[in-house]
Amino acid sequence: MRLAIPTLFSTTAILLTTSVHAQSAPAEVAAEGPIIVTAARSILPVSALPLTIDVVDKAMLDQQLAISGSVTDAISTLTPSFSPTRQKLSGAGETLRGRSPLYAINGIPQSTPLRDGARDGFTIDGFFVDRVELIYGSNALQGIGGTGGIVNQVTVGAPTKEGLGGRVLLQGTADNRFHSDGFGAKAGGLFQYKVGDFDATIGATYEKRGVFYDGQDRRVGLNLTQGETQDSRTTNLFARLGYAVSATGRIDLIASRFELKGEGDFVAVTGNRDNGLPTSAMQGTPPGEPAANRTESVALSYTDSDLLDGNFVGQLFFNRSRDTFGGEVAPIATFQDPAIAPVNTLFDQSQNRSRKVGGKFSYERAVPGFEALTATLGFDALWDKTEQRLIATDRVWVPPAEFRSLAPFAQANLELFNGLVRVAGGARWENVQIKIDDYHTLGSTTFVACSASLPAGTSCGTATYGGVAVAGGKPKFDDLLLNGGVIIEPWEGIRAYASYAEGYTAPDVGRIARSVNMTGVDIDSYLAIEPIVSNNREIGVEVKRGPVDASATYFWSSSDKGQLLVPSLGRNFDVQRQRIEIEGIEVNLRSETPIDGLKLGIGYAHIDGRYDSNADGKVDTDLDGVNISPDRVNLSATYNRGPVSAIVQTQYFLSRTFHADPGLTQPDRRNNFGGYHITDASIRYQTGFGGLRLSVQNLFDKFYIDYSSDTRLPNDNLAYFAGRGRTFILSWDYGF
Repeated sequence: MRLAIPTLFSTTAILLTTSVHAQSAPAEVAAEGPIIVTAARSILPVSALPLTIDVVDKAMLDQQLAISGSVTDAISTLTPSFSPTRQKLSGAGETLRGRSPLYAINGIPQSTPLRDGARDGFTIDGFFVDRVELIYGSNALQGIGGTGGIVNQVTVGAPTKEGLGGRVLLQGTADNRFHSDGFGAKAGGLFQYKVGDFDATIGATYEKRGVFYDGQDRRVGLNLTQGETQDSRTTNLFARLGYAVSATGRIDLIASRFELKGEGDFVAVTGNRDNGLPTSAMQGTPPGEPAANRTESVALSYTDSDLLDGNFVGQLFFNRSRDTFGGEVAPIATFQDPAIAPVNTLFDQSQNRSRKVGGKFSYERAVPGFEALTATLGFDALWDKTEQRLIATDRVWVPPAEFRSLAPFAQANLELFNGLVRVAGGARWENVQIKIDDYHTLGSTTFVACSASLPAGTSCGTATYGGVAVAGGKPKFDDLLLNGGVIIEPWEGIRAYASYAEGYTAPDVGRIARSVNMTGVDIDSYLAIEPIVSNNREIGVEVKRGPVDASATYFWSSSDKGQLLVPSLGRNFDVQRQRIEIEGIEVNLRSETPIDGLKLGIGYAHIDGRYDSNADGKVDTDLDGVNISPDRVNLSATYNRGPVSAIVQTQYFLSRTFHADPGLTQPDRRNNFGGYHITDASIRYQTGFGGLRLSVQNLFDKFYIDYSSDTRLPNDNLAYFAGRGRTFILSWDYGF
């Protein structure tokens, strides 16, 4: 920690003395009118809600996308309490406030509640996203999944001007040494047309990513099983049709098809953790189909802002996803079956197949005769069917499972003393049923649960996986989820609030079901699949006056039957249900400076998480890097004046050591985190014909091992990944 302090001050000095630029911070949109966050299921402004909420507007989002390339990376960069991303297709272990967030597009959940493939952060190209709404902490506003918070991606809106308009983007990417296999390119186009009450929007993007190079000019290793964003191609088709049925009522049909697929041009090269040598890559053809992610969705909505003096939102949606994972041969694979092929010879790979349909309805208005009270009534329904198949041998790994959720809810917001005080609260009744038919786990086999990548002299154990009959069932769960809070706003732009909210989600049922290795298990009474209920409490203060935009929040949450990922066979993780407690603080400050257009920002998050390792009802062991993020400091300097806008930003991920109470088994010291910091920069100039932007990720070409790799699987030299080194991104965008 002492070594990081001089660097921290030197970077601060750079930020204070360099002319850099950026788009306006999200909170400053308020100058144009109150921010309405659709994910909050209310048209009341953010200041009226006892929640921690951020809105990343289009300008800021595009700036971050030009640096990192994905919405997930953009949100992680801007949010101190969000864990650093893995820079992979899989987001397993990425958390917000120590718990998994719910990703949504226009309120449509992107997660697969029965089998979490951890691909929900890559289901739409950021080119089609107008803003991102973040609601922090456990809550059930959007239904199943929001134990860490909600990341709602709102797609481009309907055109407001008659005739034809749109936007195009061309972008090129290169690593620090301009290697030919590291070049990437992206093209996108969006066209909008409005005539009278009808409007249409259509668009498409195509992106080809090269391989990544680290700060020591080596290829970044590939995770061929979970999936990669490097050495891949992405296509996204998007369409929106709208019709204004009245002055306040509107129908919209929105459709999207997103696919990211690996090119399959490289294979992994084993690293060496003891020598600090990360996993790398070399040209070659991996077996089977490359890892891929495909998501198709359609949503039909009707909104009316003045239906019987209230606001009505209705939405029906269909979403289908197919997540293909790379394959492997024993000894580390779990797919062996001696009835099919001799042990250590069988290749296979898995694929998640999920389909969900649902509806979301809400109606909000001031209570007649008591206008200070605003009430919201609503109902959500979701049906999901998911299975995980082994596509090389056509076997079922995770049995087909059906999920049904029915949830009526009610919210109320009472204004007192002319807005000096607001009291808010509500309830949501979740009624969930999970259906799984009788099934067998994978064929029983005993094999070595290690790989040749282990250091010499390491002993390798044996393990038996599966091969048992499991009785299916239709377990049902229901719970009344409460939320409430109070807001005090003594002066405009200054408010304090306290709140309590309950989040509700299903554990990774598929991961649990496929791992049953004992006889006599009946799904109807198997406690491991009970839903996770998390209780979130927070106290916050916000100041948004004049040049200052500041906030400080203290939060703590608990769950009696939380979900903990623990290492299993090979590089797989199993789920354990343990009591989990998390607490933390997050502080953010953005302020204008005497230099016109220059703003400085600092953010800090500290999070502690512990779980009950011995089932005595008391938490006793720190959550590890698979389950919680490191503490972080964010620094930024932005400039926005005339045709020039730019940003310089640094993220400090602070060191972390994991402990257990005395007398208990201590966490592996090799999983302790040493910390690192990354600086990015971007500058854009608006010409008479579009804008030119040059962005640099990892400006100082820092070599580092990413947080996820550094804090998990200490014996696995095929999952020891360095972060991306200095990368240049040049882009041109034009709106018309």
